[in-house]
Amino acid sequence: MDGNGRWANQRGLPRTDGHAAGEAAIVDAVNGALALGVRYLTLFAFSTENWRRPADEVKFLMNFNENLLLRRRSEFSAQGVQMCFSGRRDWRVPRRVLRRMEETEQMTAANERLTLTLAFNYGGRAELTDALKAIVDAGIPSSKIDERLIARYLYHPEIPDPDLVVRTSGEQRISNFLLWEAAYAEYVFPEVLWPDFRQGDLFDAVVEFQQRQRRYGGL
Repeated sequence: MDGNGRWANQRGLPRTDGHAAGEAAIVDAVNGALALGVRYLTLFAFSTENWRRPADEVKFLMNFNENLLLRRRSEFSAQGVQMCFSGRRDWRVPRRVLRRMEETEQMTAANERLTLTLAFNYGGRAELTDALKAIVDAGIPSSKIDERLIARYLYHPEIPDPDLVVRTSGEQRISNFLLWEAAYAEYVFPEVLWPDFRQGDLFDAVVEFQQRQRRYGGL
């Protein structure tokens, strides 16, 4: 979900206003996914690198994400959306935010129409590091380690690998997102800034995806 800061700068507004404006895009993306019959949607909400941003912006994002859950989780749950979180739940995340995350997961656990994952305090390298640590802690010998085993130790092994990754604002970087899972995903880079992203933009990305030929390294 890229482009919140630039969206705000273009309007002479604080960067935090861009993050707030992105809420409408989240709702539209969820509704678009539901309309398309998409079963899994992951939104990159806060990265392990985002802690380097100014303290005021980080504080705003913590509060915004907490309030977003309080405002939207009942609405999403009524639509059949299960909500979960991917990332480190460590000391840097405020305890009240962790509580809201746990409440939301429990509240929506029985929903099956769409699994909405919020990547929060998430980094692809951190996920792989945590997986390898868990494998070592489990005492698994190196001779038993293969790709299937590593995949089982990722944050959400029950979620299938993504078919499509959409990065808004035209930036063409992976930025530490789902490094393992997106190995064979198709990428689309629409120019639209995230606060202006709507269902039509998601539909366009899916149409572009449908025109790709996916070979997975074969012929």
